[in-house]
Amino acid sequence: MVFVKDVCGIICLIFTYLALFYADYVVTRWIIMTVFTNSLWGPFNVFLFNTIIFLLVIAHLKAVFLDPGTVPLSSNRLDFSDLHSHPKELEKDEWTVCTRCETFRPPRAHHCRICKRCIKKLDHHCPWINNCVGERNQKYFLQFLVYVGVLAIYSIILIVITWMSEVDNNIDQEEIQKRMLHSIILLLESGLFGLFVIAIMVDQLHAILYDETPIEQLQMRGSYRPHRPKMYLMGEVCGHRTPFICWLLPCSLTNRKYEYESTSFLNHDV
Repeated sequence: MVFVKDVCGIICLIFTYLALFYADYVVTRWIIMTVFTNSLWGPFNVFLFNTIIFLLVIAHLKAVFLDPGTVPLSSNRLDFSDLHSHPKELEKDEWTVCTRCETFRPPRAHHCRICKRCIKKLDHHCPWINNCVGERNQKYFLQFLVYVGVLAIYSIILIVITWMSEVDNNIDQEEIQKRMLHSIILLLESGLFGLFVIAIMVDQLHAILYDETPIEQLQMRGSYRPHRPKMYLMGEVCGHRTPFICWLLPCSLTNRKYEYESTSFLNHDV
């Protein structure tokens, strides 16, 4: 388990859960309990909405606390003055050396200046999970984005249904004004967050399906790898042996393509 002590990331975490629980409060108290009071749709929507929130929280916590794929530090201090005498040994498997971590790192690993470590298949450092998005937690980050997008659309639909419903004459006018105010705030929150996460989700899917992280796009290194089927690339993130229907469940992966825990480079004397 990891936790990055970054002020911006911690503030974003707090803001995320405040926005989430506010949405749950408004939907439950001011929408469902008002519009679906005498209907079975009330309990059904409460259950469904909170189930999505539960899955969202689990996926988010895993993305926050799971090691994204930190490259282990070398047991021996590297002598960088001698690296030029062993170039072929590193180039053979496309390994590189990080002068900041002072360790060897596998292909597609990059250094994060916030985490101050090299991360395998680093996509980017996301303040909304206060962690890097890397090889081991990208699935949960993608799930988090999907659940937020679904929750935002769900909230907007419920708000529209509320506004189209007839107002009970027995309801106090002040209650109607409060419901309207909370609905407007939630509508703005859902619209902004929905568009934001959908944009990030599209970017994530593009990086996965085209097997090229944003860092590799800048370095123009993705084109040198052989092209592989899209479903195979999704399986690398979500688990090849995991049933397709379970790809949206925040459960542990059953297999990974990139595993570099054991390697002679980490204990190699240069």
